[in-house]
Amino acid sequence: MDTWMQNLRLAARQLRRSPGFTVTVVVTLALAIGANTAIFSIVNALLLKPLPYPEPNRIGTIFLRAAGADLEDGSHWIDGTQWEALRDHAPSLVAAVSGAMFNGVNLQADGRAQYVHDARVSAHFLDVLGLHPMLGRNFTTDEDLPTGPQAAILGYDLWKNTFGADRALIGQVIHLKGEPYTVVGVLPRGAVTPINADLYTPLKPSRNGEGGGTNYSVMVRLKDGATWQQADAEINQAWAERARRFAKEYPAGTQVSFHTVPLQQGQAVELRPRALALMMAAGFILLIACANLAGLTLVRMARRTQEIATRLALGGSRWQVQRQLWLENLLLAAAGGLSGIAVGYAALRGLLHLLPEDYLPVSGVSLDWSVLAFTLAVAAFTSLLFGMLPALAVRRVDLRSSMASRSVAGGERLRLRQSLIALEVALTVVLLAGSGLLIRTLVHLETLPPGFNPNGVMAAKASLDDARFHDPAAFRQLLDRSTAAMAKLPGVESAAVALSLPYERGLNDAVTFNDGPNIGKQDMTGEAYITPDYFRTLQMPLLAGRAFTAADGPTAQKVAIVNQTFARKYFPGQSPVGHSVNKAMLIVGVVGDVKVQPSLNPGAPIASEEFLYFPAAQMDNGELLAVVHTWFQPSWVVRTSHNVDGLTGQMQQALSSVVPGLPFSGFYRMSDLEAKTLATQRIEVALLGVMAGLALLLSSVGIFALVANMVAQRTREIGIRLALGSPIGNAMANVARSGVVASAFGLVLGLGLCAAVLRILRKVLYGVGAYDTATLAAVVLTLALITVLAATFPVLRIARIDPARTLRDE
Repeated sequence: MDTWMQNLRLAARQLRRSPGFTVTVVVTLALAIGANTAIFSIVNALLLKPLPYPEPNRIGTIFLRAAGADLEDGSHWIDGTQWEALRDHAPSLVAAVSGAMFNGVNLQADGRAQYVHDARVSAHFLDVLGLHPMLGRNFTTDEDLPTGPQAAILGYDLWKNTFGADRALIGQVIHLKGEPYTVVGVLPRGAVTPINADLYTPLKPSRNGEGGGTNYSVMVRLKDGATWQQADAEINQAWAERARRFAKEYPAGTQVSFHTVPLQQGQAVELRPRALALMMAAGFILLIACANLAGLTLVRMARRTQEIATRLALGGSRWQVQRQLWLENLLLAAAGGLSGIAVGYAALRGLLHLLPEDYLPVSGVSLDWSVLAFTLAVAAFTSLLFGMLPALAVRRVDLRSSMASRSVAGGERLRLRQSLIALEVALTVVLLAGSGLLIRTLVHLETLPPGFNPNGVMAAKASLDDARFHDPAAFRQLLDRSTAAMAKLPGVESAAVALSLPYERGLNDAVTFNDGPNIGKQDMTGEAYITPDYFRTLQMPLLAGRAFTAADGPTAQKVAIVNQTFARKYFPGQSPVGHSVNKAMLIVGVVGDVKVQPSLNPGAPIASEEFLYFPAAQMDNGELLAVVHTWFQPSWVVRTSHNVDGLTGQMQQALSSVVPGLPFSGFYRMSDLEAKTLATQRIEVALLGVMAGLALLLSSVGIFALVANMVAQRTREIGIRLALGSPIGNAMANVARSGVVASAFGLVLGLGLCAAVLRILRKVLYGVGAYDTATLAAVVLTLALITVLAATFPVLRIARIDPARTLRDE
């Protein structure tokens, strides 16, 4: 132990004597380990950390599998028929469903209206998660029936902040969605669910429930003594007809089945590829750092060759010298690891601020013990990796040649350093190419023509999932009076209401063609109700026919306006104006396309999709109104010649003057909606861009260090060559060539790696191919420029070499 302590003290002294080397290594390790720590914290919470429920391994969801299709190709949405079969014919499971759309509702409390998030869930939803109210009870099966009583379970924060933590609230009535609801329970502090709402109300799922009994998200818990294989068999037997129906969508002979997967795996199915890609990018950063540090330690060891040879000559064993070098690397790795934790913590804070809340896992993201253990393992790995080559090189130290006072640089050690530089550059090429492709994708999406004028437009959403507006007449009165009040605001040019806006997804509904090329055909399309001034407010171009007017009321001819994509798809080569759909709905106009979030053909986050608009005044079905507003919050939009920021208070005041107790849930510029839709792409660009920039910095430092070390080692040789008449330019080019050649090999290797790695990005690229020539050319030119600069600055020192002094020293 005394020997080890002495070696540790000696290692610390050696590092203090080389502050530049020590700081460079620690900072490099801190950046590399910090990046890996931050990314692993999210991957750990998303994929590895158990969900915060009792026996989380017994909680699952259901996916479809078609003849060995990947999990990502499955679906866990079910309809009312499948729900009833699962509920009644899977005795191995406790099953529950929740509504497909997570929305907000209006709560009346203390004489004021409050907007809160409501999750509509079936009975046993909390039982599946193993959660129990701290006050009251869970929902009963009676409350889950279509005719059952209205009940609510409050989240702890809502109970405390809105109702003053009143324990007598259980059994009392609150007014929610314009109706009385009885409070039957309060969740404990810190209780979270996959939906995480302010309160929970009964979904009442059935075959003819909301949306015709479709789009229920399912969760199951395995009962004691049952197995997942048993549950899968019960599900497939109960859903045999559904499997046969789905099989028709696949090639002949495809076997379709359903299987349970852990809830955590099912929830992360969409984010998993992105998380693993980021983890791989962080791993590249770590390898680049290790290669860089291995090169630096090789240089340092070359300068300590005489010291090492002296130790060996005085009787020290090679193992003792190796141990000393390992201890130095271990101290560096420990310092880098501790610094990496600090950097990782700061980076994680930034990531959590950057990521939208609904992207974060239920269990939360933190630097817990598993993350710290990962950081410790990474620090040990880096110590082993970047310290391996110098320590092994001790075995090749020759006492006779090393004790000589002078030597000429080059040979095997140079080739080894060049190989490390080539590896760094190759990995940097992959990261830069990936980052460039994502940037090209984001630029493509952001520069798509929006199809309207977003300047001077302010939008505000409000929940109409409210009994006061289920009556079509009350609904029409609300829209007419509120838009009229907002149109009178100072500076407002026009005002309108729409069920959905550009950059959002519309309502999916079936359209049947009464005539034209597709007569008798039924297809799904995006839809939205709008008020007459909607196109004028957004300044969307009318391409054919007419816009809606106040005359298009509930008793008038049913009319519709379609977009250009709809017209091209269903009426190629002719105008759809004058044709009819859905029995008696006459198409009276065609408007230009706007970019929406596709729901019919998922792909790019925004695209032009076939869309149909119809007058809000012709929404004459109260039941349909209730269902639509369960899923969607309509938007009030105004166009103003003044500053849009000053409109928020005025818009709320105008709405309240018409209907007291109806709060807006939020205000949005059109750029806010676009940013929300493209949030994933922006996050990917930011994360991979930072890592690519870090890789480029480390690679340039490596090339600079290689050439600078060559200049330092060959100063005597270069001085002699200059004294003998060699041109200084030849000397500079000869030394710089070592870094340029290493970088060139790295570029070639990196392009080969791109061919193998970049294919994983295909699913997230839009408007650009995975092997885009322009992007790869830009990467090559960037790295070539960085290589030239990194190699040029150190060789400028050659111009300061004095040949006469070199000869005098000889």
